[in-house]
Parts: sequence; structure tokens; C-alpha cells
Amino acid sequence: MSGKLFGIGLGPGDPELMTLKAHRLISSAKVVAYPAPDSGDSFARSIAAAAIPESAREIPIVVPMRVDRFPAQEIYDRAAKEIGTVLEAGDDVVVLCEGDPFFFGSFMYLFERLSGRFDCEVVPGVTSMTTCAAQLMRPLTSRNDVLTVIPGPLPDVDIRAKINEAQAIAIMKVGRHLARLKALLDEMGLLERAGYVERASLPEQKVHRLIDLNAETAPYFSMILIYKGDEAWTLPPSFSS
Repeated sequence: MSGKLFGIGLGPGDPELMTLKAHRLISSAKVVAYPAPDSGDSFARSIAAAAIPESAREIPIVVPMRVDRFPAQEIYDRAAKEIGTVLEAGDDVVVLCEGDPFFFGSFMYLFERLSGRFDCEVVPGVTSMTTCAAQLMRPLTSRNDVLTVIPGPLPDVDIRAKINEAQAIAIMKVGRHLARLKALLDEMGLLERAGYVERASLPEQKVHRLIDLNAETAPYFSMILIYKGDEAWTLPPSFSS
């Protein structure tokens, strides 16, 4: 019998936002894999650290933080081969993933390589998008509103078109694009409707109305949420962070 592959959503960062199922599977795991940067600690592992058994075999999947897609593909090929060997030997593998495995989650790249050969279960996690909405104290979307998720690196013309078609918008991967995105939203008259959250749910979390944010760049884990639908939802006048 082959082992089973588990993709475990860990939530946005606060360990208390892990689901009970995620905690149970991690705490009973014999083999745990997780993404890790080529320098520094693994964020995914840090979320689940208290639940990982000391006896568990750990498989770090070291992914260089680069713009180029090709090196990461090679790394996931190698990781899938190593994890596949463990599964073939009959052991289950728990793969940790920040947020939700199928919402911009790194686990999806292992899933596409291994799910055709092995039994697989995906455990959803609290997404950064819903966490940011909670921290901004403003509902994300409702009724017949169209919610659009936009990657920040897209060209302005594409972002503008997608925003025009939606009532609720989440802009992810803000990073070095922050100043450009603020300028675009200002041109569109949406700056006062935009909220900004970085490192949601973590001790170093920052929450602002975007118009009040004095910064040119943002960290990787940051997001802009905009609401322009029919509901009378506004942002609080100020935030403590």
C-alpha cells in the first residue's frame, strides 16, 4: 500500500487560526514537508512548529525567492520525486502550506505532480484574504457583488479593467508595486475605499487605510482590499497598528 499525501492549509500565520484537523494531522505525522526560502527560516514550519513531533522526518523544499519561474519548477520536480519515494514506501506525507493549499498555495505544484499516482487529501485553511478583511473590520463582499482577486504585478491597464468590472477587489502580491498601485487607485478615485494589511494575524501586523500609508514598498505578505459595491460599508477612520 502506498502512503497518502496530505496538503495542509495552515492559515495566515497565527497558529491559533489552524483548523483542528490540520493540527491533528500534523501532530500525528511521521513525515512533514514544507516550503522554505533559500535564506532564513520556513514561515510554514514556524506556524506549525509546536505541533510537529520531534520524531518526524522533515523535508524542506527550498525554493529560491526569484521572479523567474523555471528554477522553482525544477525544485518542485525534485521535491515530488523525494516525496513520491516516501509515499511508495508506504508512509504518509504531510505537506505544510501557508494560507490555503489551493489559493495561491505552494502545495498545488506538488499536487499536480503526485495526485495522479497517490491518494491525496487537501485540508483547507483560513485565507489571507478573509483574514485581512477581518483585520480591516469591513466585510469583503455580499449578495451579487463580484469579487475579483488581482495580482499586483499586472500592468495598470489590466488592473484598471478588472477593477472596473468588480464591486469587491483584493490586490495581492503588492510588494514593490505599492507606489504604482496607490497612484492608480488615486487616479480611479478609490484610494479612500482601499484598506491595506501586511503580515495579517502576526504580532508585527500593520493595518491602515491605504490613503494613510506612508511607504513606497510593502512586504511580500501584504494586501489591498477595496469595496465599491452597493453596501454602505466604510473603513474605520483609523487603526491602532
